[in-house]
Amino acid sequence: MLSIATMTVQRQEICRRRPGIAFFIFVTGLLALVGIDSAVQAATTERVVVNHYSGLAIEGFDPVAYFTDAAAVQGLPDFEAAQAGAVWRFRNEGNRASFVAHPEIYGPQFGGYDPVALGRGVTYAGNPRFWAVAGQRLYLFGREENRDAFVADPGRFLKDATARWPELEQTLAQ
Repeated sequence: MLSIATMTVQRQEICRRRPGIAFFIFVTGLLALVGIDSAVQAATTERVVVNHYSGLAIEGFDPVAYFTDAAAVQGLPDFEAAQAGAVWRFRNEGNRASFVAHPEIYGPQFGGYDPVALGRGVTYAGNPRFWAVAGQRLYLFGREENRDAFVADPGRFLKDATARWPELEQTLAQ
């Protein structure tokens, strides 16, 4: 019984000597919660394909580069913008500014979901490495075969995907 009381007294003395530690832990926890809140918001959106661990849209690839460079180019952390509940990365400030001014043009259509899969009634996340620009819009595909089929006849796939997208979009979390 004496040793338990002694332990309690020792712990109380330690806490009295370091009152700033409890405050520091509280403030750190509060800041972490605020940071987690915005990360969770980005990670839980499903109307735009987002990496649930990083919060990055289209795996951090620059959506404007598909148009300007005709290539999948990795964006940089120095050039980011938040849009549609996701963090978008760009290779330079000009691309970031273009996207912020016109996200409806540069962002992938159907939120980055594969239009071939959408035409079948399935939401399947597109891979930024399998892409095509058709009708001045960016499309991402889950598989290379889907991209190749789409490129051969975009009109057919867009008709089906466009018809099914409103219903499928409603099933996705905001």
